[in-house]
Amino acid sequence: MVGIQLQTYVSIGRTWGNYMSETKSGSLDPKSPNTKTQGSVSRRGFLKGLGAGGIGSAIAPAAVLGASTVATAGAVAAPVQGRGEMVGPGRVPVRLQVNGEEVAIDVEPRETLLDVLRQDKDTNGDYVDFTGNKRVCDRASCGACSMLVDGRLTYGCTMLAIEAQGHEVITVEGLGTPGSMSAVQEAFVETDALMCGFCTPGMVVAVTALLEENQDPTRDEIRKSLDGNICRCGTYPRIFEAAEIAAARMRGA
Repeated sequence: MVGIQLQTYVSIGRTWGNYMSETKSGSLDPKSPNTKTQGSVSRRGFLKGLGAGGIGSAIAPAAVLGASTVATAGAVAAPVQGRGEMVGPGRVPVRLQVNGEEVAIDVEPRETLLDVLRQDKDTNGDYVDFTGNKRVCDRASCGACSMLVDGRLTYGCTMLAIEAQGHEVITVEGLGTPGSMSAVQEAFVETDALMCGFCTPGMVVAVTALLEENQDPTRDEIRKSLDGNICRCGTYPRIFEAAEIAAARMRGA
């Protein structure tokens, strides 16, 4: 199916590309849509060509796309040479390093790191249960799932769990505990920098990532660093204040 779908896109792209190039070159007269000049394509002709391209894609030979790309219905496409073995669609065993712990778990290749940490069970049958980071937008636009992967701020909803193997993952739980909070967590509590709380874990992680690189940020730098995190309740002033307090403490000021 991969080959069939890809060839369909190629056919559509070529047909549309030819249509657009002829329009720009002037062979199509906008005032005379039915003009039959050499090389011209009417709207009806374009649609007919599109239909033919879709039909042609169903019988496209491997020579067009390469044997490694073409797959027949019901068969699994062969892995592209040099890109490793193909896994799935069933569960596969992985080992993740999360908050200093090793987590052995069987995951579906399609599962995101966020979902696996929040709702999957490990090989012992226990929930992984790192539920601090929230699943809100699920499309990398709100930042509620922000976590650190090898120290870099990462959206957990856009990273596959199998991609996290061999990397150190830190969620909001890994930054501190209720009895031993980090400077950022303490500052958020003191300034009451939350309302509904859904964005808070991601905000704490994002501020932590900022202060690990810059312990004396300006208000504008704080605001810029949180561009990818949305607080729909509007507690930004207190979040910015918490970041400034935490930064001062980390500097020893």
